[in-house]
Amino acid sequence: MNENRHSVITVVIIIVGIVLLTKLFVIQVLDDSFMRRAERNAVQRIVDYPYRGLVYDRHGELLVYNNPVFDLMVIPKEFSIKDTAKFCKLFQIEKDQLIERYQKARKYSYVKPSPLIKQISNTEFAKIQDYLIDYPGLFIMTRSVRAYPDSVGASALGYIAEIQPRQLERDSADYYNQGDYIGHSGIESYYEKILRGKKGAKYKMVNVRGVDKGSFKNGQLDTASIPGENLQSTIDLELQKYGEKLMEGKKGSVVAIEPKTGEILSIISAPVYNPNLLAGAAYGKNYGKLLNDSTRPLFNRPIMAMYPPGSIFKIVQSLIGLQWGVITPNTTFACNKALVACHNHSSPVNLFGAIRNSCNPYYYQAYRLMINQDISSNTYTDTQIGLDKWHEAVEKFGLGNRLGIDLPSEKSGDVPSSLLYDRMYGKNRWKYSTIYSLSIGQGEMLVTPIQMANLAAIFANKGYFYTPHLIKSVDGDPKKIPEEYQIKHDVGVSAHHFDMVQDAMAEALYGTAMRAIISDITIAGKTGTAQNPHGEDHSVFVAFAPKENPQIAIAVYVENAGWGGRAAASTASLMIEKYLRGHIERPTLEDYVLVGDFGD
Repeated sequence: MNENRHSVITVVIIIVGIVLLTKLFVIQVLDDSFMRRAERNAVQRIVDYPYRGLVYDRHGELLVYNNPVFDLMVIPKEFSIKDTAKFCKLFQIEKDQLIERYQKARKYSYVKPSPLIKQISNTEFAKIQDYLIDYPGLFIMTRSVRAYPDSVGASALGYIAEIQPRQLERDSADYYNQGDYIGHSGIESYYEKILRGKKGAKYKMVNVRGVDKGSFKNGQLDTASIPGENLQSTIDLELQKYGEKLMEGKKGSVVAIEPKTGEILSIISAPVYNPNLLAGAAYGKNYGKLLNDSTRPLFNRPIMAMYPPGSIFKIVQSLIGLQWGVITPNTTFACNKALVACHNHSSPVNLFGAIRNSCNPYYYQAYRLMINQDISSNTYTDTQIGLDKWHEAVEKFGLGNRLGIDLPSEKSGDVPSSLLYDRMYGKNRWKYSTIYSLSIGQGEMLVTPIQMANLAAIFANKGYFYTPHLIKSVDGDPKKIPEEYQIKHDVGVSAHHFDMVQDAMAEALYGTAMRAIISDITIAGKTGTAQNPHGEDHSVFVAFAPKENPQIAIAVYVENAGWGGRAAASTASLMIEKYLRGHIERPTLEDYVLVGDFGD
């Protein structure tokens, strides 16, 4: 009995031994996963961050460069402090911040590095580098932040900051990690994939305490980072600087375009701010101040603000009416102020006179001919058909939809159709008398400043435009710019209709914008006064010059500055002179704009 029991136990021991030996053989010889896990536990991966691509202006002047900063990294398992007060004073960190960040690092990993103090400047790093050896578990990782030598173009250039959780969730390529920097607005955001470059990595051996034991496999697995590609923007630095100077103390926008290409020469959102405020360690504090500023400097007015176009829209009305054959240059109407208010000028007027004098009653009557063409005997139906036909024609001028500029968050503006008025009043319950304010660019119509500048380019080009854009080349190659910025868009109006309109716009300055006249440069322009229910009206002006060979098209909005012939026209005229001449020969007008007192 005992012998059988002994035999059974012996057999069981032998079987268990065979199983264990077999498993050990599999682990050590056939399956290397355990070895790879051990390697991963002993290997530390250090990301080699690439330098972001630089940004230049159209003449090769530097707009954005990289400024090296240093992140102080901590490995919690190794880190210890004997004198906390001394450490905090030396590294300029509050005790509660130190505790909070250390605990956050421990929660992430006890043996892997985490940032303890971010974006230490060169000056600050020089003060602490000799003391790092006294604190085990600390080391420096070099990063870079953006810097702006001329401190202009903030709304166009944008800024970079730490990636947000929602951005991480959308990162389908799995490129980013928490704590990485990413473009948050402007060119930095739109061209993020071009500017960011490609990360590299270095691997080093660490022991169980996390102490550095040298490179892993002699650096065979290390990869170098690849810098981002450089961008040449379309911005003219000197024009941008001058425009921002003119807009100091004001709210509004300036957009200047090279008509024949759609290249944006200057784009200003006022009030402006120094882009260096959102670079470096003070980003969080400065961003909060800018965000809470009542003047809304972070609101990108050229592409996000929407206003009634006012009298500028009369040019579009004129061109559509001419193309349809509803009016001709000789079509004449009386300035009947019983229809709609107007300022004093001679009456009656033909189309040239209507543009020159910005006659509201003329466009009231001309627009009615465009909308009510007796296609239907039912007045309501006839108005609806005419409005939708007109809506389609207006959209070809780049209104009512996003133009597609290479900046994020562009607004579309609004060109009303019958669907809007059906919702507002009910089907067959509105007619021309309901919508006549559209005839002079008021009512439910809204445009953005970039759309208005594009209109000026269309008037200059006699009927076509290229989508306004801020990129001229990538790493010196103009063929690398997105294809959509090389497509010519026709607005559906014959070129010969623009001849008289251009002449009238040049003459209009003598009636409504005398200050904008330059003695030896012919400017074709149109003033506007966009109604503002919340206060003083907005001053608006669009123009192009020289009339004979347009090189610049411009739109200026100065909020709460009243009549367009004052603030907006004066600002636009100075911008045109600066661009075409390179200097200003009218210091009195310059002082008038800089002071900002736009009374008579």
